[in-house]
Amino acid sequence: MELRQLRYFVTVVEEGGFTRAAARLHLSQPGLSAQIRQLEKELGQPLLERSSRSVTLTAVGRSVLPYARAALAAADAVRNAVDEHAGLLRGRVTLGLVSGGTGHVFDVASFLADFHDAHPALEIALTEDTSERMQAALLAGEIDIALLGPTGEEPPPGLAHRTVIDVPLGAAVATGHPLLTPAGRVDVPLADLRDRPLICLPRGTGVRASLERACARAGFRPRVAFEAAAPHVLVRLAARGLGVAVLPLGEAGSGQVGDLRSLPIVQPGIRARIVLAWPATGPASPAARVLLDRLREALPTAAAP
Repeated sequence: MELRQLRYFVTVVEEGGFTRAAARLHLSQPGLSAQIRQLEKELGQPLLERSSRSVTLTAVGRSVLPYARAALAAADAVRNAVDEHAGLLRGRVTLGLVSGGTGHVFDVASFLADFHDAHPALEIALTEDTSERMQAALLAGEIDIALLGPTGEEPPPGLAHRTVIDVPLGAAVATGHPLLTPAGRVDVPLADLRDRPLICLPRGTGVRASLERACARAGFRPRVAFEAAAPHVLVRLAARGLGVAVLPLGEAGSGQVGDLRSLPIVQPGIRARIVLAWPATGPASPAARVLLDRLREALPTAAAP
């Protein structure tokens, strides 16, 4: 049994198949499959169930997986200890990002490019997902740090966080929409959204969770007719008159299409937050700790509403 075979096995599990795992590992798929078969031969038991559509863990594979991860973490810790003494940052660090979550507040591409320039031996991965799944991934140790919108009043136990964006939600509608009458209206009571077709981010995002919580307290369920992960798509749908887009105030202006007006939602007001989140025990690797420190320096701290 070789350490690299354990790494291959864990990567296949994380990627959900041989094709994506081979691409991540920069190996040919047949070569990767051969290494996993060799590992299974060494152990005398199959670790993976293979089909034409998917790869799943066998019962033995589920038992082996945590030990394989522990072995890899121990090996990485040995390298990290040596690298810390040598002043060299190595390894892999993963940052999660909710789609469209930081808008113009944070240029993630420039930040990661600068961080990579400062630490060229470090492998940096960026993944976009819903806030709900990223919270679970942080708790499971699958990603190191995330920028996400809490899907509850606060992130779940086990996560530390710092709020970086805290803004009110607004209703964005096309010119001529009934919500804009009477003329000169400056806000929209939440009750006025009852039974109207809404356009919103998907379930599992902080904005959607905030909207659903507020509507539940007001005694109705929001009628979401269209949903998309990218705020600019919501803006385009609203601009064509397909419904009321519920977005953080300012998002409509950042992707304005045609005549679109955004009014704050009131009675009650609803807020959307983006937080920088990480495991409460602290990032596991030196690389992740350095990335967290740099993010804390680069990101603003949101003022209390």
